[in-house]
Amino acid sequence: MYDGHNRQINYLRVSVTDRCNFRCAYCMPTQGVKLLRHAEILTYEELLRVIRVVSEHGVSKIRLTGGEPLVRRGIVDFIRSIANLNTITDVSLTTNGSLLAGMAAKLKDAGLNRVNISLDTIDPDKFRNITYGGNVAETIKGMEAALAVGLTPVKLNVVLTNIISERDLAYFVDLVHREPISVRFIEYMPIGESQAGPGPGIEEIKVMINAFGRGTLKPTLNIRGNGPAKYFYLPQAKGSFGFITPISEHFCGVCNRIRLTADGKFKPCLLSNQEIDVKAALRQGASDNEIAELFYKTIADKPQGHTLANAGGQTKFFRKMSQIGG
Repeated sequence: MYDGHNRQINYLRVSVTDRCNFRCAYCMPTQGVKLLRHAEILTYEELLRVIRVVSEHGVSKIRLTGGEPLVRRGIVDFIRSIANLNTITDVSLTTNGSLLAGMAAKLKDAGLNRVNISLDTIDPDKFRNITYGGNVAETIKGMEAALAVGLTPVKLNVVLTNIISERDLAYFVDLVHREPISVRFIEYMPIGESQAGPGPGIEEIKVMINAFGRGTLKPTLNIRGNGPAKYFYLPQAKGSFGFITPISEHFCGVCNRIRLTADGKFKPCLLSNQEIDVKAALRQGASDNEIAELFYKTIADKPQGHTLANAGGQTKFFRKMSQIGG
């Protein structure tokens, strides 16, 4: 299935909840957000129906997001239901990792293929501050559990805020030498209010990694995934580094995804206010064909690219990152 700009759309990111046990400074605005009422959130049955319908129209890859998807009760059984459709070839999940250690084996057994884990710093105090109370040791245990049960490739998402330090980079360089893990640095996105500021740029991070004396970064294409990262490896390292540049070198030209929010809206672009209401159709008795038509309309509405850089970060988004799932 292709959109109007000849991009193949085969990937749906599904936010299963707007709840999260963290309050990350770049994700949640200062005053917080008004949480959805239970009745406003799509049920698992509704989510599964949408996934089944879109899988019959070209979608083969699903990523579950939040909020924090592991806080929603029944997530393991939901993943098993997706896997049992036998139409989705890749089921992945983005998590803060705090609950992952106790759930990794069950998630793998249910059919989850791989995980992305947010880890912006390994400094306990800075981690606690940027997450508003998180324990970095729990996230690291979650990462270790994911590696142990084979939720691979495990990818760490590191947003480049002003808290990242040389100590963090030293940890990540050592980590990719020890483990088959991908550490992905994500350019800071100025979306809405934020209690964090931008950190070093991607090129600066590359220079800092090379300066550790463990070799020079070399590009590689041998990384499984659906995302926009450009990957590099160091000699003798088991893992890799990825670099994601949504602002300075955006990847809109190869974007293959549509998003489904927890309250049932298709979003053709993360950095846009465009939405199409699928929940209303579901609850008014729409047929599978009518659900598919809404999906096709979303694809038709997918813009050629975002304008965040042109707007100088001043675009007014009526959803926060925590409400979309990234």
